[in-house]
Parts: sequence; structure tokens; C-alpha cells
Amino acid sequence: MKAIPGDPFRTSKNTPKEIIDAMKAHYGLNDPILVQYVRYLKKIVTFDLGPSFKYKARTVNDMIKAGFPKSLVLAMEALTLSLCFGILFGTISALKKNQWQDRFIMVLAALFISMPSFILASFLQYIFAMKLGWFPIARWGSFAHSVLPAISLAAMSTFFIARLVKSNISSLMKEDFITLAKAKGLSEWRILIYHLLPNAILPVIAYLGFDFGLILTGSFIIEKIFGIPGLGNALVMAITNRDYTVIMGMTVFYSVLFLLSIFISDLLTMLLDPKLKEENIGTRPI
Repeated sequence: MKAIPGDPFRTSKNTPKEIIDAMKAHYGLNDPILVQYVRYLKKIVTFDLGPSFKYKARTVNDMIKAGFPKSLVLAMEALTLSLCFGILFGTISALKKNQWQDRFIMVLAALFISMPSFILASFLQYIFAMKLGWFPIARWGSFAHSVLPAISLAAMSTFFIARLVKSNISSLMKEDFITLAKAKGLSEWRILIYHLLPNAILPVIAYLGFDFGLILTGSFIIEKIFGIPGLGNALVMAITNRDYTVIMGMTVFYSVLFLLSIFISDLLTMLLDPKLKEENIGTRPI
């Protein structure tokens, strides 16, 4: 942070040097870097992420409390969309392999995985908000305000999951237990619901923790485009204003969330997968 050009207290070229020096002294920024670093680590241990340099009487904790609920709602909507439609598209693609449905979904996957979310967000905003008027252009206040941002965030993840589900189902269809189920005369629908999907979804659950972190960090520019007063928008503003404590505090917060989401998804995978349970029990010391 110290190496970044600029100064959070220099709001204009006419700001007196005495005021800037007084502000730096007030926040202890004239102390050696090692002293500042140790002091910051001590505050983190007590869950104190420090004050904002740009907004008087506001702390990083206050900004997280104000913005995170909105970012979490948006991320959960995007995660739900990507999970539901990803499983649907992946299943269709696997069952209709090498047919037009499979080719169409894979073309969409290549398109949306390669398309930056901010381009999709701008396109959706222009078509469905400005031209058709089906959804609000920006801001936050109702479910309708979250639809376009959630779709923008979910698009890439949806087709990652679709490709993963397709690959899993295609592999499972070659397994002996599926051949046995067909030999017993079970319907394709029953085989899909009771045998293919439960096994195909397990790797998806393991991926969800990583996906949730990607959606959260990907919400920065989306929140800015749609004017959502979430945590991502606050972080973009902090970077613009060189508000170092806010940047560092939110980076720490996002890192903890990322690790926590991966841990939870791994734990769920272990609990739901009997093979992993047996492996863990078998490797426990006697």
C-alpha cells in the first residue's frame, strides 16, 4: 500500500501541507512501516480493521456491515442461478451428446465463459432496462433491481458447471452400475434422478466454494455498473480514493470469506460422498 502513488489526504492540489502532515500524524502514518504493520496485525486479531481515511467517523467494520448484506444477497442469487441452470444445461448436453442441443449449449458455454461480465452487464442493461424497460437500470431497493446483476455474475459460472456436469454424466454412463440399472429395466428418467445426478453433482458441490468466492470478487465492477451500494462498490471507491485501510481491510475480509467458502464446500463434499468418508475413517490413526 505504501508503494502506491498518491495520497488519501490530498483531495486537491491546494490542500495545505500542514493539514496533510497533521492527518498523517493523527493516524500514525509517520511511524516506521514495521511499527505500523505490527499495530495493524494487533487490530486484526481483535477484528478491528481500522478507520477510513476518506470518510470521517467511519470505520472499515462499519462499511462492511453496511455493504456486505447487499453483496451477499446478490452473490447468493447468482450462485443459485448458476447452480440450477448449470445442472440443467449440463444434463441436457450429456443426454443429447453430439446432437444440436449439445452443440448449441457448448457454443453458449464458449461464448459466455470468454465474455467479461462487465460487457454482458452493459448489454443486459441496455436491452432489458433501457430499451424494453423490463427491469430498473440501476440502484438497489427490490428484487427487480438484483435480476440483471445476478444474471451478469452467474453467466460464466453457469456454463462452467454445465461443462462439469456434462463431463461427469458422460463418464458415469459408462460405469457398470448404470449398465446394470438399464438391464433391470429402469426407465431413463429414474436412472437420471436416482443414479446419474446424485453422483454427477458431488464434484459440483466441491466447486461451489471456489465459485462463490469468484462471484463475490467478480461483483466489484458489476456493483459499480448497476450502482449497487454493496461491498464491491465500496472497494472500487476506496481504490479510486486511495483509502488504504479500507482496501486492506476489505481484502482481508474477502480472503477469509473465500477460504471459509472453500472449507464449507469441501466439508459438504466429504459428508455427502461415502467414498471420502470411508477413506477418512481408514486413514485415522488407531
